[in-house]
Amino acid sequence: MSLLQAVILGIVQGLTEFLPISSQAHLFLVPYLFGWTYQGLDFDIALHWGTLLAVLLVFGKDYLRYLRALFIRGEEGRTERRLGGLLVLATIPAAVAGLFAKDLAESQFRNPLIMVVTLSVFAVLLWLADRYLQKSARAELSAGKSLAIGVAQAIAIIPGVSRSGSTITLGLFSGLSREEATRFSFLLSGPIIFGAGLVAMRDFAGISPALLAGFF
Repeated sequence: MSLLQAVILGIVQGLTEFLPISSQAHLFLVPYLFGWTYQGLDFDIALHWGTLLAVLLVFGKDYLRYLRALFIRGEEGRTERRLGGLLVLATIPAAVAGLFAKDLAESQFRNPLIMVVTLSVFAVLLWLADRYLQKSARAELSAGKSLAIGVAQAIAIIPGVSRSGSTITLGLFSGLSREEATRFSFLLSGPIIFGAGLVAMRDFAGISPALLAGFF
């Protein structure tokens, strides 16, 4: 992979990660359309370190509040402890999927037809959820709903299933408002991107210039 290809893929990742359009699918389809050799899932995951930096810039203070609340007893910090616990709970399904289905995702699911179908299906689901469900709904985020959103995030290991799109859609179907579903989805991205990035970095013998170019 050339330095230029890495830069282009980094731009694709940056433009698509926070939109409900599956950055994974675009990181596969762009090389496919240009006739490039696919760079591999580990490279795709490594690109997410740049995404993680953006997440930390926006939500870093929130994560610190959740961690600090673990050391505070009583009512003070109760809300932060609860939300931090829900984030941990919602992260578990994707962590399990990443550990046991990574090879399957890299081989069997890397198919343009599968990506077209999943992109289309989940786009329709998100449109239905946003159009017909109450945008002002204020259902409380419970452990069960958090776990369900976590399962939706785990499904995003299939290219074409947007992580943010699937989690926001499930949040809307669970009765959360658009704002709450979106915020929880973005907060949820930090832990799983960090964990997936650590796993991916084990497979790199060294850090290449192309990888650094894609990151920045």
